[in-house]
Amino acid sequence: MSAAPQQTPVPAQLTVGDVVAERSIALTRDTLVRYAGASGDFNPIHYRDDIAASVDLPGVIAHGMLTMGVAVQPVVDWAGDPSRVTDYQVKFTRPIVVDPQAGADVTIVAKVGALDVDAATARIDLTVSFDSATVLGKAQVVVTLA
Repeated sequence: MSAAPQQTPVPAQLTVGDVVAERSIALTRDTLVRYAGASGDFNPIHYRDDIAASVDLPGVIAHGMLTMGVAVQPVVDWAGDPSRVTDYQVKFTRPIVVDPQAGADVTIVAKVGALDVDAATARIDLTVSFDSATVLGKAQVVVTLA
């Protein structure tokens, strides 16, 4: 049995401050290797502890674009269609250190930051954290609504 199709959010049913999505994502070293293969970004700071240490990083870190991708996915799922995302911006504030055994758990909370009922858009503000610290600053997604 297939799931019912996702309903497109309606501006009149939203209020600034509403949490529209929450998710925890587990990143592992395997995740980083797979992302490197898919993206072509084989910078060794993403898989070699010695190289990461040589450039004063606390350990192997997740790719920035991987972080952006996993952070926006809950909003894409909520919106029901990736083409509804019309703008997405972040500021990288801290790296996500991916431990070789424990990995890294990234938490994403997406809240309505602003609504434009006339334009049928919502600005969704993301709080993306790892190890109790925010890793993306001013992470905002503009979504076109029904």
